[in-house]
Amino acid sequence: MPWNESGGNKNPGPRNPWDRKPDGPADIDEAVRNLKRKLAGLFGSRGPRGPNPSQFGSLLALVVVGGWLATGFYQVGPAEKAVVTRFGRFQAIAGEGLNWRIPWPVDSRQLVNTQENVSSPDTQRMLTKDLALVDIYFTVQYRRADPKAFVFSIVEPERTLGEVAESAIRESVAQSPLDWVLENRRQEIATRTKQQIQHTLDGYNAGLEVLSVNLTDVKVPEQVAPLQKDAIKAREDQVRSQVEAQTYANDILPKARGDAAKQLLDAQAYRQSVIANAEGESARFAQLAAAYEKAPQVTRQRLYLETMEAVLGSATKVFIDLKGTGNTMYLPLDKLLEKRTQESMRPSTLPDVTVTPGPPRPDADKPGDARSSARGSR
Repeated sequence: MPWNESGGNKNPGPRNPWDRKPDGPADIDEAVRNLKRKLAGLFGSRGPRGPNPSQFGSLLALVVVGGWLATGFYQVGPAEKAVVTRFGRFQAIAGEGLNWRIPWPVDSRQLVNTQENVSSPDTQRMLTKDLALVDIYFTVQYRRADPKAFVFSIVEPERTLGEVAESAIRESVAQSPLDWVLENRRQEIATRTKQQIQHTLDGYNAGLEVLSVNLTDVKVPEQVAPLQKDAIKAREDQVRSQVEAQTYANDILPKARGDAAKQLLDAQAYRQSVIANAEGESARFAQLAAAYEKAPQVTRQRLYLETMEAVLGSATKVFIDLKGTGNTMYLPLDKLLEKRTQESMRPSTLPDVTVTPGPPRPDADKPGDARSSARGSR
């Protein structure tokens, strides 16, 4: 029997199964139509054909615009700053609290924590000033001090900080010997490295402030440790030898310079003495020549007596020839002078005796009639 034919039942239903209403919830289309009617009733107008489509579109646009504007609200934390840009260009820096911006794609914001102390550890192998190989373990602590410069100046400021720190620590270690790096001047190296990093970052306008640089550890690689010990010992021996040589030079050079100066002074003094003696002898000869011209006999006698006095004054032994006797008298003047000195040092017990010289002999002043003459002295 066809589905659309009626049977003999008093309440026949449609035999077509597609015409039966489902036993479940209301039809979806009917629910949508009811919703449209309710929304149209909100605007207070209902036409014979249902709600006005333009009013529904306005409501939908209002909802969309309101939701879009609501996305412009954002929260900034206590330690953060928000860098707001409009179409990629810097607009403002927002502080702590609830803020609003024109939603994307007009404005965008980037939060930067300006109070957080960030640590960046690193390890590098490098050479010291005395060509020693060391492994440097260091940490750089910094903060994002200028949010605008941090966002706009450099593409990757923190990566740039790592490269700058590596370059600065290599420069500082290359200017320091191994003992400075191991113990003595580690803090000085860290301070110099911090200043160099900050100077470079300020040149880049990176917006980062370096708080500290810490050399956490310095190790000598195990592969080269014995060789470096030998090299250090050799350098110490070299320094010690240089110090000893310098000490010897400091001791002998001043003495040599002093001796040279003394010899120069002695030579100058001898030169002046010879010149003065020559000038004196020349002046004396000129005076003698003038006196001889005036009194030749007296001058000859005086010169003879002065010469004999000079010769006999230094003689210790004198031999006198006694004319007509064939004998020679020997006078040991040194012994006589020594005996006289000893007697003068003894206490005198004899009374003082005054000796009055007799009258001079008439022929005593004539050098030609002298009975004795000096043969010489030994």
